[in-house]
Amino acid sequence: MAATLDKATSDKISFMTYIAPAFADAYKMNVQEAYFYLKKYGAWDFLNEHWWALHTDNVLYTLNDLYQICYENGGMR
Repeated sequence: MAATLDKATSDKISFMTYIAPAFADAYKMNVQEAYFYLKKYGAWDFLNEHWWALHTDNVLYTLNDLYQICYENGGMR
């Protein structure tokens, strides 16, 4: 018997799988580079923790927030 995801988990997965490619497009990376960049500079953890608030915001603000977190943690792109 396969377990189904609750709505919040499903929504979180949908948002996070949407935002990584959006970040990649915005900052001229492929999706794998974007994921590792976000992970390396702390933005993935921030996204994982605060996705509920971030998904209600304009995607451009969310991308900028992620960029700022990376930059403040040593990201140079």
